[in-house]
Amino acid sequence: MASSTSHLLMPTFLSRLLRPFSSTSLNLTPGTESATGITTTSSSSIPANAQKCTIAAGCFWGVEKIFRKQFSVGNGLYDTKVGYIGGDASHPSYRAVCTGRTGHAEALQMVYDPEKISYASLIEFFYKMHDPTTKNRQGMDSGTQYRSAIFFHDQEQESVAKEITEKVQKQWWRQGVVSTEIVPAGQWWSAEEYHQLYLDNNPGGYECPAHYVRNFKDLE
Repeated sequence: MASSTSHLLMPTFLSRLLRPFSSTSLNLTPGTESATGITTTSSSSIPANAQKCTIAAGCFWGVEKIFRKQFSVGNGLYDTKVGYIGGDASHPSYRAVCTGRTGHAEALQMVYDPEKISYASLIEFFYKMHDPTTKNRQGMDSGTQYRSAIFFHDQEQESVAKEITEKVQKQWWRQGVVSTEIVPAGQWWSAEEYHQLYLDNNPGGYECPAHYVRNFKDLE
């Protein structure tokens, strides 16, 4: 998705202080998507029927943590990666994305078994774990890099995402307007290695206060 940089919002000063641009103890070489398009640490163990789900819901540290807690790896969820998508620049770094000028969103890409986890269940959970009505913002993190977005990989995913979005607007988020973008998944760039499983490796690290599971009724 090509994005104009003229409307981009700058991240808050406080969020820059709380979230590191680098780590001296880990490899900081940015990753890229694999030749198969599936970003995983062990692509040989991913079966051919695996599917991808790519979403953005604010700071990707907390998004990855909460999804991995809900959909445990080994029980239908094969792998997760945090990274950047939806922008114009090639090989974007975390520092560049944080300026809001590359057009990328901080995102989570999941590889899952569609026979054990449905795409619909992932999208429904997505709408429970963040606030989709605060355009380009989650908690104190402000800027288009923190936007709410669903990056679909085929027409079926697009149809499911749009149908669920209509339902959650009417049933779950009636107080505001759902601002979630539903757009084709373009080039994916894996984030630097120190961002992967960040909150598992840094239990006291920053977590966005907007990331928690809402107690909504089942969609009708």
